[in-house]
Amino acid sequence: MSMLRQIYESFRFAWRALRSNLLRTILSLLGVTVGIFAIITVLTLVDSLEKNIKDSLNFLGTGVIYVEKWPFIADNDGEYKWWEFWQRPNASYNEFKFLQANLKNQVGITIYAGKGNMVVKRNNNSIGQVRLVGAAPGYNTIFELNVEKGRFFTPEELEAGRSVCIIGFEIAKVLFPNNQEPIGQVVKVKNMKYTVIGVIKREGQSFMGWSSNDFNTLIPYQSFRKLYQTGTGAWDETTSRIGVKGAESDVGLVELENEIRGLLRTRRGLQPTERDNFALNRPEAIANAISGLFDVVGVAGWIIGGFSILVGGFGIANIMFVSVKERTSIIGLQKSLGAKNYFVLFQFLFEAIFLSLIGGLGGLFLVYLVTLIPMGDLVVTLTIKNIVLGLTVSSVIGLVSGIVPAAVAARLDPVIAIRAT
Repeated sequence: MSMLRQIYESFRFAWRALRSNLLRTILSLLGVTVGIFAIITVLTLVDSLEKNIKDSLNFLGTGVIYVEKWPFIADNDGEYKWWEFWQRPNASYNEFKFLQANLKNQVGITIYAGKGNMVVKRNNNSIGQVRLVGAAPGYNTIFELNVEKGRFFTPEELEAGRSVCIIGFEIAKVLFPNNQEPIGQVVKVKNMKYTVIGVIKREGQSFMGWSSNDFNTLIPYQSFRKLYQTGTGAWDETTSRIGVKGAESDVGLVELENEIRGLLRTRRGLQPTERDNFALNRPEAIANAISGLFDVVGVAGWIIGGFSILVGGFGIANIMFVSVKERTSIIGLQKSLGAKNYFVLFQFLFEAIFLSLIGGLGGLFLVYLVTLIPMGDLVVTLTIKNIVLGLTVSSVIGLVSGIVPAAVAARLDPVIAIRAT
């Protein structure tokens, strides 16, 4: 109990000393404030930017492997060998059926193709810049499609390639103004009539500007193949992609990826010495590449803010030495009355940590003000992780800056100290 009381008294002495020298306190903590502000601002912007970009990749699905001829990123040697990838065959509908029948580690599989810059019409209304997507069975499982009105395609509609469609929110708003009911109405794509059976819930524009389902029109894959070639000889814009969703128990989708590779190599008759003539793409690869770039930016933020914190640390240490000098006689009086060395040590150490923490809180407050500045589609959020990091760095700086002055004060001889003027 005596120990806790002495620690509490140390806090009181430290707080009283800081309040009695308010101007000196403010000047001392400016360096820490600027340093914490610089570091946490950079980390907050980096984390927010990374999160917004990764959220923009959600349209690719989660836990999904894509089978196509073009890889998302370059090889391990850093070279994107487009001249080799261009000669690869496209993913075909027969390969989709083969994988669907033989894959054991999948919980969903589909094949789809798309064509951009399309125009969808209804009577005198039309909307351009629409993406037409041909969807096969399993599409709503891979992409977690949220149909707000109506329904998804039935297996019979998908297999027969019926002239039905599901339209995005923005398309429905333009073609069916004044809250008209779109379900059961007819729209035209390339002068082909399609009956609307569903409307996708509004998603909004992604941070990266990539189009969402708001401007997509979905038709059965077999119906899409009547309009465009999707297999061998097709333009890259209309080539098919196979999406395979893995089980949650398959950590890293390792088993699923190995199974797809083995089956597809067998299907395409590749010899053991031959390289894959297909790409197994995962959205995580893009996210990891982005994270690597942001790590570099984060290090730059630490370097920039580190110099300010270093200056602030020296300022706190200097102020603490001055404070020890000013209170030498008081320290002697305290020790003559029975104060232990650790009591004096804690008194000055807590003062240094308080000083640094106040500077850190000031820096975090400035970061919070930055998050209130409108930045378009970029949502900036000060996370708990960065708040804790800022307070931890502040505490460590205060501890390091105050340990030497506090130790000097604790080791003062009470007789010599009490005679100091």
